[in-house]
Amino acid sequence: MEKSVTLEMIRDAREALRGVAEVTPVVTSKRLGTNLFIKSENLQKTGSFKIRGAYNKIRHLTPEEASRGVIACSAGNHAQGVALSATRLGIKSVICMPEGAPILKVEATRGYGAEVVLVPGVYDDAAREAERLAREEGYTFAHPFNDPYVIAGQGTIGLEILDQVPDVEQIIVPIGGGGLISGVATAVKSMRPNVKVIGVQAATVPSMFVSFRSGMITTVKDGPTIADGIHVLTPGDLTFRLVQEYVDDIVTVSEDEIAAAIVALLEGRKTLAEGAGATTVAAYLFEKVDTSLKTAVVVSGGNVDITTLSRIITKGLQKTGRIVQLKTKLTDKAGNLAQLLSCVANTGANVLDIAHEREDAKTEVNSCVVTMTLETRDQLHVQEIRKTLMSHGYHLFD
Repeated sequence: MEKSVTLEMIRDAREALRGVAEVTPVVTSKRLGTNLFIKSENLQKTGSFKIRGAYNKIRHLTPEEASRGVIACSAGNHAQGVALSATRLGIKSVICMPEGAPILKVEATRGYGAEVVLVPGVYDDAAREAERLAREEGYTFAHPFNDPYVIAGQGTIGLEILDQVPDVEQIIVPIGGGGLISGVATAVKSMRPNVKVIGVQAATVPSMFVSFRSGMITTVKDGPTIADGIHVLTPGDLTFRLVQEYVDDIVTVSEDEIAAAIVALLEGRKTLAEGAGATTVAAYLFEKVDTSLKTAVVVSGGNVDITTLSRIITKGLQKTGRIVQLKTKLTDKAGNLAQLLSCVANTGANVLDIAHEREDAKTEVNSCVVTMTLETRDQLHVQEIRKTLMSHGYHLFD
């Protein structure tokens, strides 16, 4: 198979996906940004864009390949796309997933009809196991990003954005291995070369960012991220080449910024995005990109592990100054705690939690440490509270 992707391949994929994948809506939110247009792939079948590339790949299997079945490796979203596509086409599917993949995604993959193999480690370990099983069992390997048919399927998003936002000036796309942005950038630059295409990665695992900057494929050290859908340590060679050719720039966002973007989407659009999907909104909200341009952001998926959602929301609220934890020292004397709380109340903050410790390494014998978790309006409000407390003689510990 020729290792290239063309506009014709993407257009062909678009025709094949009619009735299989949704043409997802583009929505706006003045609360998030007047120039912001959200391509809602979190509302796609299986909860992410991945069904586009997976179906396009599997429909190209020969009858002999189809009879042996297909295998894939994924942190979750590609797994579900392959499972549903294979089941729809009457083909056996086996999915290798990192054992730390969210339970929601593991069970959903099984529910779509796949046999799931959990592999110790991260995505790259699952990929090696999938390649081994493909050799030994004769399965066709459906790569999650480094495959021209997969890339062409993902590129249909680019065609849809150009239809839905005809005067778009900039498109922001999440990057893991690079399949999505390769397809989108190929489609967009082939039709509208003046439209900027910007990629976004999690700062803790910035494999394509580092590769793009250095001009060579680079494997980065593993790191923790709530954006598990783009947790890839080594980009693909095909995707890297397409990114080099078509992508204008790549930026990174922190874990706190991703969490804040998830909260912003929940409040501003009443929509749930997973960490990977929210990276594009984070890049826009925290001005990692030019926000003066008419910007479409791809929210690539909405498959959040519900067990971690409350922690993500808390982290996001902390980032934007909606929740703050303050710690100070009091003389252990009747009425002092009431005076502190009265001071806090006068600032308009709401006390969510309070801890009062008499035995602490920071305290003298007659003192105690008070830790308060406060509900606040924003970072400016937090600064006002800190100034007010310090002006009343309270020392705040970092």
